[in-house]
Amino acid sequence: MKRFENLLESVVFASRWIQIPIYLGLMVSTMLYTYKFLLELIYLCKTVNTISAEVMMIGVLTLIDISMVSNLLIMVIVGGYATFVSKLDLNQHEDKPDWLERINPGTLKVKLAAAMAGISGIHLLKSFIDIGHKQKEQVTIQIIIHLVFLISAIMLAFTEKILQDSHLESEQKK
Repeated sequence: MKRFENLLESVVFASRWIQIPIYLGLMVSTMLYTYKFLLELIYLCKTVNTISAEVMMIGVLTLIDISMVSNLLIMVIVGGYATFVSKLDLNQHEDKPDWLERINPGTLKVKLAAAMAGISGIHLLKSFIDIGHKQKEQVTIQIIIHLVFLISAIMLAFTEKILQDSHLESEQKK
């Protein structure tokens, strides 16, 4: 029976590798976002002399938005892989991100929530710039969604801090 249990546990543990296609798909998504970024940048370069400052600002905010989504994707790909699939052997790598050493599922959630609030803020700013073409209800809904993202990020960060403080207390008692 113990042999069966060990085999089952090995299979369950190995199942984490099933996530690889998901991370590969997210990498493809990052490439697609890079393509969209380049298209928007080329458009802005070609039309800089003919577009209004408002259209230019919306274009720049679009570039920032794409950058933030790409950063979010990288956090999920690298952080998720390192947390749930396999450790990354980057100790000798000169470009190893500092945040990777402190990443855990709770920290990853907080970082993701903060990034989503930032992305939501960019979308809201774009709506304010282009407010003449938006209905009041649409902007109100965007404000509510942004506030929900902000509150969620704050609550997740607060919860993570409580959990870390509790963990530190229990470690100090040992």
